[in-house]
Amino acid sequence: MDTAPLRTARSTYDIYREHLNTVYRVAFTYMKNSFDAEDAAQETFARLIRSGQRFRTPEQEKAWLIVTVSNVCKDMLRRHYRSDRSLADYEHLAAPAHEIDQTMEAILALPEKYKTVVYLFYYEGYTAREIAKLLGEKPNTVSTRISRARQLLKTMLGGDFDD
Repeated sequence: MDTAPLRTARSTYDIYREHLNTVYRVAFTYMKNSFDAEDAAQETFARLIRSGQRFRTPEQEKAWLIVTVSNVCKDMLRRHYRSDRSLADYEHLAAPAHEIDQTMEAILALPEKYKTVVYLFYYEGYTAREIAKLLGEKPNTVSTRISRARQLLKTMLGGDFDD
């Protein structure tokens, strides 16, 4: 058992202000639209409030939020997938225009197993080892996924980029 003392409890509002953008961006990588991403972010912070979770470090706080929003999105996608509604039921809804650069479009088009690791690696600055711990994967698996995603992105974007 970890015997490190709990740090002074921060208000949920402080946690929300500090991590909203990260939680929203992770949700957007899964949901691919702002409406569902906002719902997922809201549910993530609601779970934080309901849990009464206290964290030892800011890193633990951020990791908990990323894992939770990933799980919320997966749950939402499973529910949408199982829905009996037809796409025609939603034709009247117009999505707002968002400017997403070509790179983010390519990342969003990646298979699920690559999208999350690429986002966490390049946009959030996590190492492969940290991502592996967050996602419950082996570090070598994460490194392989990053490498394969990089090759896919290179093909999709038609560029010649290296680290």
